[in-house]
Amino acid sequence: MFKMKNKMTKLIADIWKFRLSYLFIAPFMILFIIFIVIPVIAAIGLSFTYFNSIEFPEWTGWLNYQTLFSQDIVFLQNVLPNTFKFALFVGPVGFILGFLLAWFIAQLPNTLRMIFALAMYAPSLAAGVAMAVVWQVMFSGDRTGYINSFLLKYGFLTEPIIFLQDQDWLLNIMIVVSIWSSMGIGFLALLAGLLNVDQELYDAGKMDGVSSRLQEIWYITLPSLKPQLLFAGVMSIVHTLQSGELGVQLSGTNPTPNYAGQVMISHIEDYGFIRFELGYASAVSVILLILMFLLSRVFFYLFGEKEGA
Repeated sequence: MFKMKNKMTKLIADIWKFRLSYLFIAPFMILFIIFIVIPVIAAIGLSFTYFNSIEFPEWTGWLNYQTLFSQDIVFLQNVLPNTFKFALFVGPVGFILGFLLAWFIAQLPNTLRMIFALAMYAPSLAAGVAMAVVWQVMFSGDRTGYINSFLLKYGFLTEPIIFLQDQDWLLNIMIVVSIWSSMGIGFLALLAGLLNVDQELYDAGKMDGVSSRLQEIWYITLPSLKPQLLFAGVMSIVHTLQSGELGVQLSGTNPTPNYAGQVMISHIEDYGFIRFELGYASAVSVILLILMFLLSRVFFYLFGEKEGA
């Protein structure tokens, strides 16, 4: 008790000593607490209740989680497999593709580098709905759709495919669109990191026997880019989870046709904003938060600074 009192006294003294610094970060901390910390705590609390947005929340304990993992057939048979397949392709593929494109663009002259970087980054600037509209035209289920028009014109098909309502196609289209739009802030961070790698390291590497571009990337470039790789990895997780609602935007319905494109974020929206079972939706969101945390820890383990290193 005495030690705790001393720690609190020391903390208060430090805050008062650096009060100007705390004053500068106060606006960010206030907004962070209001819009991040409080909603997360509220979601965790609501996940243990039945709440329909009208009546006062009714405490149900672990019932929502028990239902989620034992009785929610859609979640177990469709949402979880779709989420893992979507994350498995979009996350790693988008991350690796972002690094490779950043590396190739870094080798170009300044003018070409600027043009290609803007071309790669531009899709991430478009809102999800706007992006979905563009791809809806591409995969339209009649003869006016670009894909169907091409396949019909050259005899690959005899009838148009309704891509966005077909359970065999929807999730795959979601993956393609998400990878295409994944060149966001993480891509720019990697490109900036590549352009700022000390050239003397490559000269020193050549003296030590590094003789190929592949060896340069493995022994020099990647170790020099650990902070940028960590940032890009975390951003790829955020992008993957945010892109989950793309299936709803493409198909125009939630749930998606035969739950073909139903992932965790669309499952949350289904229960939260359509069925108004906010307690259950909160339980799903907590599971999604845990999944995001675990994935981010993987990137911190791979690219974070090791203590004592």
